[in-house]
Amino acid sequence: MNVDLSAATAFMATHARVLDRRRFEVLLGEGDPAGALAALDGYRNPDGGYGWGLEPDLRSPESQPGAALHAFEVFEDTAPAATTRAVELCDWLASASLPDGGVPFALPRASDAGNAPWWAGADTTVSSLQITSVTAATAHRVAAHLPGVAAHPWLERATRYCLDTIAALDQRPHAYVLAFALRFLDAVYDTQPEAAELLARLGTYLPATGQVHVEGGTEHEMLRPLDFAPFPDRPVRALFAPELIEADLDRLAGMQEDDGGWTVDYAQISPAGVLDWRGCTTVSALSILRRNART
Repeated sequence: MNVDLSAATAFMATHARVLDRRRFEVLLGEGDPAGALAALDGYRNPDGGYGWGLEPDLRSPESQPGAALHAFEVFEDTAPAATTRAVELCDWLASASLPDGGVPFALPRASDAGNAPWWAGADTTVSSLQITSVTAATAHRVAAHLPGVAAHPWLERATRYCLDTIAALDQRPHAYVLAFALRFLDAVYDTQPEAAELLARLGTYLPATGQVHVEGGTEHEMLRPLDFAPFPDRPVRALFAPELIEADLDRLAGMQEDDGGWTVDYAQISPAGVLDWRGCTTVSALSILRRNART
């Protein structure tokens, strides 16, 4: 199943924030990475972290771990152009980390106006495997291009926290924790000896369908094979039958809406957040489909 790139281009021009329009150009090979990095700077704080709604459902201006994840996604899109900013983000994450090497799901905020309840209600005093693992996973992919990130003490400490915390799991975790822990193990599979055994063990928590309902989410909110294994030719793909991946690629391509964009199936918090997510999700969907040679 093909997608309509012309319609997607029109959607991005009509609805997406500047950052995602710039990322979309880079994805298509038509844009300058410097433009995407300049747009990302609009969300940057003087402390080296990111806020200001870079995470669409976390509208607060303060630097947050959730925003750090999305900044690393842009650094991955534009690698190796972002050497200085990526290392500065690692410095900020080191300052935000707790003694065990993890970061909290969210840090204190002056106001929760416009924030989703899962951000507003986050415990700011304990490390979160969910946010630490997905942030570290993305940072490891950036580190493949940027030696300053690869050698940063924050990434080493975060990696150790994730490995130890995953090893201590004795039952299936929340769907997002499972997905992000698997992505993390996939990212460090080639460098961390224990990753193979941990990946196999977490794989036993996946049902044969490859679909896991999101506890506490909307009625039909599911994580599917591509949420766990978006990258081809990586070890985590071995946890899914090839036909499940092919069916999920068809599903993802078929989710393009009449206006040319993609949307999300989780709770919608604010009109601005919904549009921000749609632009971000459209870039993500097309990136996965292109990576898997489906566009």
